[in-house]
Amino acid sequence: MDLTNLKELLTDDDAVSPVIGVILMVAITVILAAVIASFVLGLGDQAQQATPQASFSWDYDADTTSDGDWSGELAQDGTDGQVTITHDGGDTIEAGRLSLTDGKDTLQFDGSPYDSDSEITAGTTTTAAIENDDELSLIYTNEGGDNTATLSSYDAPQA
Repeated sequence: MDLTNLKELLTDDDAVSPVIGVILMVAITVILAAVIASFVLGLGDQAQQATPQASFSWDYDADTTSDGDWSGELAQDGTDGQVTITHDGGDTIEAGRLSLTDGKDTLQFDGSPYDSDSEITAGTTTTAAIENDDELSLIYTNEGGDNTATLSSYDAPQA
């Protein structure tokens, strides 16, 4: 083996550019195929299911103790008052996707005045009987039921 031939072989880079070009083309093709497949198989739709953006206000009334619009009770026998929750603005939300919790119990709409198919829009109000010191959260559950998000929270006044 001639040493000059070996030196020539090591310094010859004529085929380097075509090889790199082929590798880049294959990589781009694989990436495009993966993106297209994710949307065809529905994975792209899941990424687009976002939590609704809405603002809520809470108003506590110690003199009112009715059960409110939710099925079940957050308040036990010693009901301390009622909270009114108002959708102040933002996205429209299907009532069946909302729940109210105090960390121990979770309530759903009971059909009066809203059923699970009702749309909660800006200006809509709902009430719930609560106890002093309750820490309430308004929870949104996505369509598949596998993801939840807290839309708003409220700390009831202490006795």
